Amino acid sequence: MPEAASVAAERAVIGDSEFDRDTAVTRREPGVYDIDLSAGWTIITAVNGGYLLAVLGRALADALPHADPFTISAHYLTASQPGPAVVRTDVVRTGRTLSTGQASLFQYAEDGTEVERIRVLASYGDLDALPDDVRTTAEPPAIPPMEQCFGPEDGPAPVPGSSAITDRLMLKLDPATLGWALGQPSGKGEMRAWFGLADGRDHDPLSLLLAVDALPPTAFEIGLSGWVPTVELTVHVRCRPAPGPLRVAITTRNLAGGFLEEDAEVWDSADRLVAQSRQLARVRLG
Repeated sequence: MPEAASVAAERAVIGDSEFDRDTAVTRREPGVYDIDLSAGWTIITAVNGGYLLAVLGRALADALPHADPFTISAHYLTASQPGPAVVRTDVVRTGRTLSTGQASLFQYAEDGTEVERIRVLASYGDLDALPDDVRTTAEPPAIPPMEQCFGPEDGPAPVPGSSAITDRLMLKLDPATLGWALGQPSGKGEMRAWFGLADGRDHDPLSLLLAVDALPPTAFEIGLSGWVPTVELTVHVRCRPAPGPLRVAITTRNLAGGFLEEDAEVWDSADRLVAQSRQLARVRLG
């Protein structure tokens, strides 16, 4: 059991948790930030896309006059690896209620040249300044109680180093979306789970950027296996989440030409829709 999970009863707090430390960026000069991407947020050897989005989101929160991501769109250009990286930001526009910026994350090739890994465009604001008026037909996903759901610890032992990220998460999957783990995928592109961080840290807007991309791919329930790399991911943060675990529901309705979409909804403990996302991902067929 990882150290973070073994001391979960102590409950890490926002600003002082493994997630905060591993997404922290160091400002080298205005608009330029250094980070050492942690191997703790990898699947096989690739760094998770939601973790990368949180890293870039943190850099933009420092570069822009507003602190909260409202919408952030990312294009994943090449696979990121654990190790040194640099984030470069650019302020596009600042306004009274919204500011917009772009950021790119670079790593280094063997010959020392920079390779761009991911590029984002985002608008930031103040979530606490939003009006309370909510008019929605959306409903929280129907997920069984947490004690009736299953996590990675309930399955066979993983291949060492294959999914380090799961050690950092509290993930309890809806049994109705676990057919793939039993060799009996439902054929429905659905994945639902209770979601949290293993050290008990409550959620904030930056951890919502991780939540939308941390569940197993819906492609597994369609009957596919293997890595499903993200091509593009857009996240809308709708409000600051209440303390407690999140519920995440992801669906895919169309796989065509070797690509599929994933639509995610994230709900907090107060039954509020706190984030939505859509991503385009590549799948390996045959």
